[in-house]
Amino acid sequence: MNIQRYLTVNILADLKEKMVFLGGARQVGKTTLAKEIVAKKVDNSAYFNWDYKPDRKKIMAYEFPGENSLLIFDEIHKYKKWKNLVKGIYDTNKNKYSIIVTGSARLNIYRKSGDSLQGRYHYYTLHPFSLAELEKLNNKFTPLNELTFSQKKYSTTFESLYKFGGFPEPLTRQSERNLRRWHNEKLERLFREDIRDIENIRDISNLKLLGDLLPSKVASRLSINSIREDLEVSHRAITSWLNILESFYYHFRIYPFNSRIIRSIKKEPKLYLFDWSEVEDEGARFENLVASHLLKFVNYLKEYEGYNINLFYLRNVDKKEVDFLITKDDKMWFAVEVKLSNTSLSKHILYFKEKLGIPFTYQVVKNSGIDEMKNGVRVISAEKFLSGLV
Repeated sequence: MNIQRYLTVNILADLKEKMVFLGGARQVGKTTLAKEIVAKKVDNSAYFNWDYKPDRKKIMAYEFPGENSLLIFDEIHKYKKWKNLVKGIYDTNKNKYSIIVTGSARLNIYRKSGDSLQGRYHYYTLHPFSLAELEKLNNKFTPLNELTFSQKKYSTTFESLYKFGGFPEPLTRQSERNLRRWHNEKLERLFREDIRDIENIRDISNLKLLGDLLPSKVASRLSINSIREDLEVSHRAITSWLNILESFYYHFRIYPFNSRIIRSIKKEPKLYLFDWSEVEDEGARFENLVASHLLKFVNYLKEYEGYNINLFYLRNVDKKEVDFLITKDDKMWFAVEVKLSNTSLSKHILYFKEKLGIPFTYQVVKNSGIDEMKNGVRVISAEKFLSGLV
């Protein structure tokens, strides 16, 4: 597989005016993108890893290349005063150096509190590979307009994503044995190393048990009370641990759209994993795959294009539910209902389409070769629908 990344062109453009901070899940490819892809498209670059003692000494001594260069700082957020350090380097040398800061998801935690770097950087979330990215489909988007889809078939690519997930290593190796080992090693490092480094968690064993439990909660409304009973810990502890795991891009939550028109519920998010290959249930894994593609789509339009795009799900007090809703500036854009194999039209998507005036509605199915209109709802194969995203 010829590995390229969807953010490469955007990062190169943004580096001309500001620093670029790159966050995302462990092993999603942040360092590779900066060091092996972006760096090779500029004349000069220098890579510094905070975990490597000689590089650490060079950073603290401001020992950088003499010529104009791209500086890549990896894991520098492990230094307590990293933001002031990077701010000083940038303010002093912004006409000489372009700067990329990469690292674990902790970068996303630190940027949200007391940000002395405000206005000096663009932030990107690097997501796992998606169908459109693997097939190099450079789609253009006009919010509130209909999506456009490729006419080609991508069943092989789709099946690989469904089975192995979108993280580079297991996706490129295409080995079930390697996938199992990769899961074990990734999770062990996340819980035992990354989280422990910055979070004061005494009960790391129960946090790990929570991580083991979450794949079975995918695609359903998240009940903290239920998890609390399973693990026999406090509501407060579960809430804190969920927030920590989300900050490290282990999972994400999608919240219900709030509208009096449909008497919507106001709480209970639905939970999904960044690595859907951990999910054993076929239907939940399929819904997670679609959710991840939609989140990537939303984050891209927010972070690069600057649009106020949001991802919700729909559910009312009568238990009518549709899996996903995309809005722009609180205006309806499109809704998506996911069905593993059922092409019979969902009554719920028809209900919400009429009640909320949703311009575009899709029922996405795993079956290949399907694309037809039913009562104004487009019933479409996943491989085709995903070709229209990022």
